[in-house]
Formats: sequence, C-alpha cells, structure tokens
Amino acid sequence: MTTALAGALAPEVLSIIDLPTPYLVTDLGEVARRLRAFRAALPGVQPFYAMKCNPSPEILATVRANGASFEIASLGELRMLERLGVQPADVLYSNPVKPPSHIAAAHAAGLWRFSFDSPNELRKLAEHAPGSAVFLRLHVDDTSSSFPLSRKFGAEPHEGHDLLVLARRLGLRPYGITFHVGSQCANPAAWRQAVEISGKIMASLLDEGIRLEMLDLGGGFPARYVEHVPSIEEIGTVAMTAIGELLPYRPGLLAAEPGRNLVAEAGVMAAGVIGREFRGGANWLFLDVGAYNGMMETVQLPTGWDFPVWSSVAGHGEVAELPFTVTGPSCDSSDTMFHGLLLPASIDVGDVLYIGSAGAYTLSYASAFNGFPPPTPLFVGS
Repeated sequence: MTTALAGALAPEVLSIIDLPTPYLVTDLGEVARRLRAFRAALPGVQPFYAMKCNPSPEILATVRANGASFEIASLGELRMLERLGVQPADVLYSNPVKPPSHIAAAHAAGLWRFSFDSPNELRKLAEHAPGSAVFLRLHVDDTSSSFPLSRKFGAEPHEGHDLLVLARRLGLRPYGITFHVGSQCANPAAWRQAVEISGKIMASLLDEGIRLEMLDLGGGFPARYVEHVPSIEEIGTVAMTAIGELLPYRPGLLAAEPGRNLVAEAGVMAAGVIGREFRGGANWLFLDVGAYNGMMETVQLPTGWDFPVWSSVAGHGEVAELPFTVTGPSCDSSDTMFHGLLLPASIDVGDVLYIGSAGAYTLSYASAFNGFPPPTPLFVGS
C-alpha cells in the first residue's frame, strides 16, 4: 500500500465516513508535513504555492499558516487570496500572458511582481502596471516531465538578456528569472540545467548594470503516484548545489512554486461503483466519478495516468483479480480513466474505489458535466 493510501487516508479509516460518494478527503496535516520537507530540502528557498493545482480555502489557509507565499495565474486567484487576508504585495503573478484588465487590477491592489516572456507582454505591463518589477520566464528543457509546458510559454535563452534590458527601457524594474521544467518532472538534472542557463543571463546583465533580485525555480516538483519519482531531497540537493556553483551571485530572493508535490499525496478520492458490464471482450466498471468530475489527468496523456487504487472489497490484494476498464458516469466515453486496472473479481455495484494521490488537479478541474456533481471535499488533520 502506498503512502497515499495509508495513515489517516487508509481505506479502513475512510470506510467509516458516512457520506455518499464521490468525495475527496484531504489530510491537511500531510500538506503541512510536505511543506516542511520542501523547505528543509531547499534551505533558503521561499515556496510560493501554485494555487491552480488545488485552491481549496482549507489548503490555502494551511499553506499560509506554515509560512508559504502564493503564486497566481489570474485576477480571480488573487481575489480568492485577498478574501483570506493575503496581501497582494506578497504574491507572484507568474502567468506569462495576462489579460490587460487583470494586470491593471492586480497592480492597483498592490501586486508588484509580474512574469513575462515576450516584448508584447512587457509593453502591456508598462502600460497597465507602470514601474512594476518583472521577471523573465525562460524556455528550458522539460522533456523529462509528464506535462511539458515549453510549447506555450517561455522566451528562448538567447533572448533573455535583451528582454530584461528592454524592460528597463520601458520603465519597468528587471527583477528576476523564472523557469518551469514541466509538471511532474522526473529528472533532478533538469533544475541544474535551468539554473545554469539562468546564471549565464544573470552574468551577461552585469555589464548593463542590472543585478537581478530573484531566481524562481518554478514548479514541476513531482508527487508519487505508481511510478517511482525522485524525492524532494534528491531534487533539493541538485538544485541547491547548482545555485552555489553556477550563479555569478546569489539573488536576494530564491523562490520556487510547488503545487502537486505538496498536495497530491495528501488526498484520496472515494468513488462508488454504479455499474459493471462485460462488452467488447472486456470487463467494464462504471464509477460516479469520471474525467469531468475531477480525474481529468487520467485522459491528458496518450499513455494514460496511473493512480494508486484500492477498493472496499474484503481481502483486496489477496483475492482473485480481473482487469477492468474503469469509466465515469457521463454519456461521453472520453471520461474513461483506467484500462486493464486489476481489481477484485467480485467487485460490483455499491463497492467503493479509493483513488490515491488525488489531491492535485482534481477539485480544480472538476465540473458538473452531464449533471453529475464534483466530489464533496472533506478535510482531516490540521
């Protein structure tokens, strides 16, 4: 049994919850523990929680109470933080392409640090957030990640020097560099390579009299699902060594934007079996949760996405098993989540599947498509 299905989130504990499925249980104590582990692995690096992966107020409050800051991608996310008492001045706006109205409103609220990756975005920032501090989003190697991001965002390294000089020319404050090695990155060396590229740009800017104040290590810090991933300690060792060896100077602020690493393993989805069929030579299991109700990541990769799964069937792991195609409740076949998933042969309507490592990109993706509601969020721990 993986850690995602143990302790406060173990099936035998969850089975006493008297609530209709689907629901998502999150252990807030585990979120706090993972944040402490993150800070210990990257000493001196301030975490800015990437709230897009799970913006539940309980998660945000836990992250804040444990000393983390926040990274946002929209004005809507900033408004959520303001309602919790977070000061906009403490927030990073890391979306490289932003609506002009969002820029202006965030700037008016007191947010002063914005990312960019193009001359067009710099001109937008100069108009709607004059004098603000800007940090460059770099395109770096993200081929070791499950979800590469470089096709959509990131300036090429050879453009970095000129873009930050242009920022100053437009009356903005060249503040820092950020990058993203891709979501669920499995190669610690990706951070070293990105730090090295950043260091070269920082060194080149010294001739222009520009000394950057921040290096942001971005996101991509992985969580454990089924496949092995490097630990945060392994990644921290590589990243901190690179910072010590490859930068021309140490910026005043070292930042990072963890999301999945902090919350994925803290959540378990409980989904009820609503149907079992045999068709097309395969066993099919229908759940009251599908891709549209929170399990979208299972359909985002051509190879699928494996989550640790347990069931309420007595003797799970010891009784006879069969491979199942596991799908959701909607009338859309594209909400099918798992293929060939081994489950107890006797599983049937009324049983429950417990899907581990479900704390990230589930509630934030969930909709009421076809009239089926998102999972009910529950929280344990403190």
